[in-house]
Amino acid sequence: MVAVFRCWMAARSALIRQNTLGKCVCSSQRISSNVKASSPKIGFIGLGNMGRPMAQNVLAKYHDLLVYDVHHEAVESLNELGATVSQSPKDVAAQVDYIITMLPNNACVLEVYQGENGILKSVKKGALLIDSSTVDPDVSKAVAATAEAQGVMFLDAPVSGGVNAARLGQLTFMVGGPSEVFPVAQDLLFTMGARVVHCGPVGSGQATKICNNMLLGISMIGTSEAMTLGIRLGLDPKVLMNIVNSSSGRCWSSEVYSPVPGTMNNVPSSNDYKGGFGTKLMAKDLGLAQEAAARTTTPTPLGSLAYELYCTMVDSGFADKDFSSVYQFLTRKKVTIIIGLPYSKMIQ
Repeated sequence: MVAVFRCWMAARSALIRQNTLGKCVCSSQRISSNVKASSPKIGFIGLGNMGRPMAQNVLAKYHDLLVYDVHHEAVESLNELGATVSQSPKDVAAQVDYIITMLPNNACVLEVYQGENGILKSVKKGALLIDSSTVDPDVSKAVAATAEAQGVMFLDAPVSGGVNAARLGQLTFMVGGPSEVFPVAQDLLFTMGARVVHCGPVGSGQATKICNNMLLGISMIGTSEAMTLGIRLGLDPKVLMNIVNSSSGRCWSSEVYSPVPGTMNNVPSSNDYKGGFGTKLMAKDLGLAQEAAARTTTPTPLGSLAYELYCTMVDSGFADKDFSSVYQFLTRKKVTIIIGLPYSKMIQ
C-alpha cells in the first residue's frame, strides 16, 4: 500500500511541475481521479495569530480553501475573503486533497487528527497532511504512523519567522517526512514561506523547531536584560540597539523583533505586546525542549532557566502577551527576582 501510494505521490509531484511553456510534464491521466492539479482542494485548520495570515496566503493563490477553527470569529475574516467554512476537522478531511494544520499544543494536534471528529476519521486515501504546529516529535511520529496505515502521508512542517513573516509569506518551514513526499509539499509551502527545508524523517522538523525556539527564548531574554541594563546606565535605547545590531551582540531578537517599546515599528513591543507569539506558547515550546533534553540527557542550563522565567511570566499575567514582553516583565521586577521551579517539575 505504501509503495503504491509513494508512486502515486511521485506522479502527482511531476504533474504540478510545469515546463517554461506552462505545459504539464506528465499526463493528468496518471493521477487519481479525485485530484485536480489545476485546482487542488485545500483545507486549513487552526486560524490563530499565525494560522490566519498563512491561510490568507494560500487562499490568495489557490482560491479554493476550506477552513476550520474552534473559535467562530477566527473564521469570519477568511470567509469574507472567499474561503468556505467547515464544521469540523472531519468535515474538512472528507472534501480536500491537502490539509494544513496550525495548532497550539500536543493535545490539540492529537484531537484534531485522531479525535472523534478528527481528520483521520474521514481523510481520503492519497491525501497529504501537513502539520505546522510546534509539538513533541513523538506526537508527529504517532500521527504519521496512523496516517500511513490509512494510505495517507503526513509531514511535520513547523515554521519560524513570526507573525510579520506569516503575513508577508516569508516563513521558514522545517519539514520532516519521506524525501519522496517533500517535493509534493514544496509548491504549497512556498505560498506561505520563502524557505522550505527538508530536515529528515518525520519528527525532524519538530526537533529542529524546538532547538531553534530554545535559542530564541534565550536570546530574547538576553536582549531584554542587556537593554534594561543599558537604559538604567543612562543610555538612549535607540542608540544602544543600533550599536548592538552593528556589533557582535546582534541577533534576531535585537535586529528584527526588538522587545523595547519605541525602538522598532511594526513589532509587538510597539503595540503593548499584543499579537505575535504568545508567552504561553514560548513556555510550551521551551517545555518541549526541556522534555527532549531530559530524554536525551542533554545539559541545557540556559534553556532550563529560560523555561523557568517564561513559566513565571505565564503565572504573572503575561500569558497572552507576546513573548518579547519579557523586557516589560524584567523592568517591572526588582533585581532580586527568584526563578525557582524545581527541575523535576519542569520536565513533567
